[in-house]
Amino acid sequence: MDYCYKYPRPAVTVDAVVLAPAEKPTHVLLIQRKNEPFRDLWAFPGGFIDENEDPEDAVGRELEEETGLTGLIFAQAGFYGRPGRDPRGHTVSLAFVTRTNQDTQEAIAADDAKDVRWHPLADLPPLAFDHAEILSNTLEQEQLCH
Repeated sequence: MDYCYKYPRPAVTVDAVVLAPAEKPTHVLLIQRKNEPFRDLWAFPGGFIDENEDPEDAVGRELEEETGLTGLIFAQAGFYGRPGRDPRGHTVSLAFVTRTNQDTQEAIAADDAKDVRWHPLADLPPLAFDHAEILSNTLEQEQLCH
């Protein structure tokens, strides 16, 4: 490495906010976490970006690994890096949003997802990390755009 910085580097993750259908009532795709932290709580599909991986590629890869869903087009929805949002250490997450039809592909839990389900926005379980904040901000942005 030619350059060395004395500053610590946070980990970087991606989160996939998958909404369906385009009309009401809207549902969000959530995975039930198989591992700590937040084992058994519900969260967005997502995970750590691999070294030299583009974030847009990472969100598609993580979604496929955890749910089997492929071919979705994502838009950036924001980034979240408040210290303490992840008990494993300082982690910055890039959130991406997409809309799809629940019937297009069947979501199947895999990798570190214990379960995967579509949840109506009006009846959400408690969410891991700061995913409730991410969802709220994403939905607010979507309303501003329409």
